[in-house]
Amino acid sequence: MSAAASTTPPDPSAKSYDVIVIGAGSAGENAADRTTQAGLRTVIVEAELVGGECSYWACMPSKALLRSGAALAAARRVGGAAEAVTGDLDIAAVLRRRDSFTSNWSDEGQVRWLEKTGITLVRGHARLTGVREVTVTADDGTTTVLVAAHAVVVSTGSAALLPDIPGLAAVSPWTSREATSAPGIPDSLAIIGGGVVAAEMATAYAGLGAEVTMIVRSDLLGGQEPFAGELVLAALRGAGVTVLTGVSTTGAARTADGDVTLTLSNGSGVTATEVLVATGRVPRSADVGLETVGLTPGDWLEVDDTLLVRGTAPDLTGDWLYAVGDINHRVLLTHQGKYQARAAGDVIVARAAGRPVDDAPWGSHVATADHAAVPQVTFTDPEVASVGLTQAAAEKAGFRTRVLDYNLGQVAGASVHADGYTGSARAIVDLDREVLIGVTFVGPDVAELLHAATIAVVGEVPIRRLWHAVPSYPTLSEVWLRLLEEYGRP
Repeated sequence: MSAAASTTPPDPSAKSYDVIVIGAGSAGENAADRTTQAGLRTVIVEAELVGGECSYWACMPSKALLRSGAALAAARRVGGAAEAVTGDLDIAAVLRRRDSFTSNWSDEGQVRWLEKTGITLVRGHARLTGVREVTVTADDGTTTVLVAAHAVVVSTGSAALLPDIPGLAAVSPWTSREATSAPGIPDSLAIIGGGVVAAEMATAYAGLGAEVTMIVRSDLLGGQEPFAGELVLAALRGAGVTVLTGVSTTGAARTADGDVTLTLSNGSGVTATEVLVATGRVPRSADVGLETVGLTPGDWLEVDDTLLVRGTAPDLTGDWLYAVGDINHRVLLTHQGKYQARAAGDVIVARAAGRPVDDAPWGSHVATADHAAVPQVTFTDPEVASVGLTQAAAEKAGFRTRVLDYNLGQVAGASVHADGYTGSARAIVDLDREVLIGVTFVGPDVAELLHAATIAVVGEVPIRRLWHAVPSYPTLSEVWLRLLEEYGRP
């Protein structure tokens, strides 16, 4: 129906901007920041809180919930400090600290940042109503029509997937939003899922005193190297978490006393105060007006490496519709969404000015790293930090590889860091180019090792040059030397 939309006369009362951004989460904010700093008049539309999922229901509150328990566990792993630990976590204090990171779910600070940056904010629900046209419906039902001279950026994110399990919707299950914003800690928590959110929330809630049961259909942290899931599984069980693998949930119901009972595929059952569903994400695109420009509501938005939305409808010609963050389904991670947004903002500016677009791999206007150089940290205890390809992914992609493994606990810096340090490291070498294409660390505090690995992978640093990157002693980073020794000096 796009041809009709493109010939509709413009609304004379519409407000004109250079760029319209739909969604004021972290990706949307970054895209708007880039275009505004370059002098393009930019408006951002938000139906909820400015700052989005990461600020209020994901990255920040979840890591705040995890951090207190991680700090306590770290102290207990060091002789002298362990003897000084005489109590458990102060739950109320943990929750107050969590609330401080969300500003008690107030976006006043984020709004002030928009004002300072020069980005116009319009509150309400935005829908595409034509080429470069967005209609915003406010809470009171009034509408505002916005028209962009150059680009519209869709950054509406994703929402938790609620699987089609009989009775599940009726028990009002938690999603990641409820888990990260809960005002108190339930006596028991059942978690359906085995991915990052499931593992992190199991770690957090077990540390906060809840009796936690995980129901994992296949393997824990299945997208990572197998040893990562194995080490985290052992640690969760050691922390008192019941982890049921190889089973699925077949039904759910509330009992008379308010608990949730889950029936499982093996005929057993689990009863808990609350149930958290962490089985994946769906795009927030069902009511964004995609049909107006020839796209399908409810779908992920497919984009090229400049984040330009792909499609065959006539209304998508002209390089004007972009999608950044979760909504494009490339990588559902906040930092990658920001990375995409910076590239999209810069390419919008270049195209608006008629300047050349640097869209070759690793160019300034593309998100090349999305394909095979994505860093990710799972903040369990032990942490899992990875970048690039796993061994299985590298083999599937056709690389001729060599796998380097090392026991992280044998590094001198690890023994200083914690008594009985348990961890592992793996590097995947592309033998034809002799560069690293994947690195995984598992162990306490390995997140801070990850950026060095990311630089090595993105920069395609030759192994013969890595020998000259000398790790400080005694630190965890000495694992780099040990991995190189496993490979052999040129």
